[in-house]
Amino acid sequence: MGIFLNSTAPFEAYKITALDKYFVDKTMLIEELIPSIGREQRFLCITRPRRFGKTVMANMVASYFGKAIDSSFVFEHLAIAKSPVYEEYINKYDVIYIDFSRLPENCQTYEEYINRIKTGIKEDLLEEFPELELKEEMSLWDILAKIFQKTNRKFMFIMDEWDAVFHMPFISQKERQEYLLFLKNLLKDQVYVELAYMTGILPIAKYSAASELNMFVEYNMATRERFSSYFGFSEEEVDKLFQIYSETTIRPRITRHDLKIWYDGYCTASGEQLYNPRSIICALSDNQLGSYWTGSGPYDEIFYYIKGNIDEVREDFILMISGEHIEAKVQEYAATAEELTTKNQIYSAMVIYGLLTYEDGEVFIPNREMMYKYNELLLTNESLGYVYRLAKESERMLKATLAGDTQTMAEILEYDHNTESPILSYNNEIELSAIVNLVYLAARDKYRVEREDKAGKGYVDFIFYPEKKNISAIILELKVDASPEEAIQQIKDKQYILRFKGKLAEKAKYTGEILLVGINYNKETKMHSCKIEKINRNLPQAKETPSFDK
Repeated sequence: MGIFLNSTAPFEAYKITALDKYFVDKTMLIEELIPSIGREQRFLCITRPRRFGKTVMANMVASYFGKAIDSSFVFEHLAIAKSPVYEEYINKYDVIYIDFSRLPENCQTYEEYINRIKTGIKEDLLEEFPELELKEEMSLWDILAKIFQKTNRKFMFIMDEWDAVFHMPFISQKERQEYLLFLKNLLKDQVYVELAYMTGILPIAKYSAASELNMFVEYNMATRERFSSYFGFSEEEVDKLFQIYSETTIRPRITRHDLKIWYDGYCTASGEQLYNPRSIICALSDNQLGSYWTGSGPYDEIFYYIKGNIDEVREDFILMISGEHIEAKVQEYAATAEELTTKNQIYSAMVIYGLLTYEDGEVFIPNREMMYKYNELLLTNESLGYVYRLAKESERMLKATLAGDTQTMAEILEYDHNTESPILSYNNEIELSAIVNLVYLAARDKYRVEREDKAGKGYVDFIFYPEKKNISAIILELKVDASPEEAIQQIKDKQYILRFKGKLAEKAKYTGEILLVGINYNKETKMHSCKIEKINRNLPQAKETPSFDK
């Protein structure tokens, strides 16, 4: 047993996963891989955003096929055990497992990085085949070729995070090309390769301009349907996990609806929506909703992608944080450009990294977990100009609303209105809604803000559901070239208040007071006007309620 050859580490990692309370059985991926073994199409690369289970699947594949340890006591209870080929393939192969994200201690150069892999595999092979008198000074691929010639033994290569070198700051562009040549020499046209299963985030074709890795068939989430069901959690899988959570958790604090709005929304090429699996498991294990999106390196930050073209994406971001979808041509290879300068390049990169999702020619923010990332961006980057300034006013806007200070509300809405931004011309209620959403950004720390929520007899523009104690709920309706009084009357006539008679009625932290907020923009005068009425949740409609006007 070696570090790379027939290592027990992938099995030990997968065993921990398989024994977890919130384990989801994805073992039928193995049955889909079996027809590729020993065939021309035996080079498979699956790319997905981070935290979508790529490493878990790599560990699973290595654990099933690898001969390092008898893994049947884990797999015999899983779905793959029902396959007619289960016994034929389990624990039958020599597996070389490489996690390309691992570094030697105090690594500062590409040579140190790649020598750990080359030397480690060579040492494992020399130890496994002492009778062949292999020479360590031979190239790795020559050693493997000689083993095949002498013993007829082939190898499966399970490789995780193949693109890690493209995120390491100490590795140069020239050295990245050397890395691609290393993979080519190791794998391409080599008869000793039984199967090459590789995962990562970035597409490989962009980096194979000279056809180094063109033997791989790539499967991404946005455009390729195959393997979609094995990465991310489906509705049915989350249903089962939530049932386990409900039955085993003392005082559960998460609802099934919470999981959907927080972690759902990633789209596959087949049109299925998927949940971020890591976030689901963390939330259920912790019995707490939150942002579990983590990573390392500057490529994890939204600003990293947009800094090359802030002007073009700024208005799109205002619309996207309001829940709108933006037309885009997502090209997988564009995401790997050295400089992200066009909107399509920027959005391509953000889709590949999971910061946006893509469906039917449009990009959008998938869920609340990602929305918090965008909130951070808008509140911390002054280079966003008026967008940053409006977002920074959002705390003052919320305080003014809760205090009934309609004059301050109107002043904030008019703040920076005469900028160069076309979105601030309010050509329709969608644009007005986008700006209102931006100036209430800080409210998301205290409220669950839902837009166009089904309420009473229609759809309301915004409902602010309190998630903190002793604060009022808010129903907000927008108008263009009408009046704030008409907006409030619509709230009453359509009985939007009924939205609180179930979802929040049982929550002790809700005070019972609701603010009805009407906002209107007059295109001719270019002025905003606001009105607020207070109402108690127990009243079907407001009668003789106090109001504040501007």
